[in-house]
Amino acid sequence: MLEPINMNEVIGKSNILFMVLDALRYDVAQEEFERGNLPNFAKYLPAEGWERRYTPGSFTYAAHKAFFAGFLPTKVNTRITSRLFAAAFQGSESTTKDTFTFQEADFITALRNRGYATACIGGVGFFNKQTSISGEFPALFKDSFWSVELGVTHKKSTENQFNLARNWLGRIAYPYCLFINVSAIHQPNYFYLNDSKKDSKESHAAALRYVDSQLPILMDAIESSRPCFCIICSDHGTAYGEDGYWGHRNGHATVMEVPYTHFFIS
Repeated sequence: MLEPINMNEVIGKSNILFMVLDALRYDVAQEEFERGNLPNFAKYLPAEGWERRYTPGSFTYAAHKAFFAGFLPTKVNTRITSRLFAAAFQGSESTTKDTFTFQEADFITALRNRGYATACIGGVGFFNKQTSISGEFPALFKDSFWSVELGVTHKKSTENQFNLARNWLGRIAYPYCLFINVSAIHQPNYFYLNDSKKDSKESHAAALRYVDSQLPILMDAIESSRPCFCIICSDHGTAYGEDGYWGHRNGHATVMEVPYTHFFIS
């Protein structure tokens, strides 16, 4: 079970890490956890592993647009998932007394207006700032970063992203909100599996293991700047031929079921 969080007691007092493992499907994440293949993530996960949730969007843009307004992945077998933070919206049933509610349209602007240093370390194409739409999310942040070395085609993208995050954390004032869109698990990911020539569920899992291997770079820096509230989840999954579905931007369970966790480093 995840620890209940009153976000009104977090905002203004704690740093925030929001990390999205782009395209990671729940079943692969949980299988790798149960096999003991995610030793670094396991340090921060409950004993039972990842929480299975439903994403609000079947592809990166839709999911992140929802995330930044406060619509994080929702619990299974639960009528209403209480929200951690939420843009004010009349009639919202998921906003509670523990929800940090703001008048701004997105969480990042709300934090900037409250004195937070903010940074976006982009990964997939919707963060590359090369077009109007791919500049939309980075523009929410005071600092934003993207390069080919952080993107989906670079085999060391996560190492590069986490080193950049560590360097940014070393030079900014607190409190901060650091957002990272981890690109490695998104296709193409075949090069994380030896001798593979095409993406598969197995190379998807290998990419996640690679991300786990790099996690100490980031978390050592996060823990040195505690307290910090951390949200780690996926924005959508990826189908590899199950029931005739491929990729994402569809409603198959492999796409809509995502891993989620949150925790507080005090």
